[in-house]
Amino acid sequence: MPESTKSVSKHEDPSVTKQWDDSASTDQKFQDAFDITDKLKICMFGSARSGIGPVSRAMAVAKRSGPDFLFLANGNSQKFDDLESNLSLCQIAFHDSTSQNWVCISGEAVKTSNDDPRIKEVYNPSVKAWFGDLGDGTHDGGPEDPRVKLIEVRAKYISYWKSSVSADGYKKEIDEATKSGGVANTGTLRQMKEDEISKYRSKNSSLTS
Repeated sequence: MPESTKSVSKHEDPSVTKQWDDSASTDQKFQDAFDITDKLKICMFGSARSGIGPVSRAMAVAKRSGPDFLFLANGNSQKFDDLESNLSLCQIAFHDSTSQNWVCISGEAVKTSNDDPRIKEVYNPSVKAWFGDLGDGTHDGGPEDPRVKLIEVRAKYISYWKSSVSADGYKKEIDEATKSGGVANTGTLRQMKEDEISKYRSKNSSLTS
């Protein structure tokens, strides 16, 4: 039997046309997304490195306010070179391996400062373990250590997937779709674009940069 030469466009492909859920309200979309991020706390923080491309590392969220995130980091780390040379472009991603829920946030590091008063607001004693005390009376890993910088990430695009089935249900969906040729339905995929995020920020973010 000759192979079909007819291509399938993205407007005809069921795995694409049924991909996004646009039925939820704005408040519901953000609530579901941040239920995931706030539970996890640790994300992969990605920056764009000149001559290489995306580079990621695990980081703890110091604070989330609305659609924006604060991090504390060592100003001597290479991520700051990345952010400075590539227009502060960054991406943060959360993944829950128990449920397979994930959230990916593309945005901009609008502030990278070691004199921001919010450093003291979000600092906690465990941060010191990642800096160490150099014994010179200045670089002690505390909130006034000049190495301690605050990174503020403002979201510009958010996508996330929320599971709607149990682990057994997930396996059943995959098995049935594999046998039938259908598309597995294991959860909800949603996105929030910049205009929607900006409106949500105006009502829900207390960050002041």
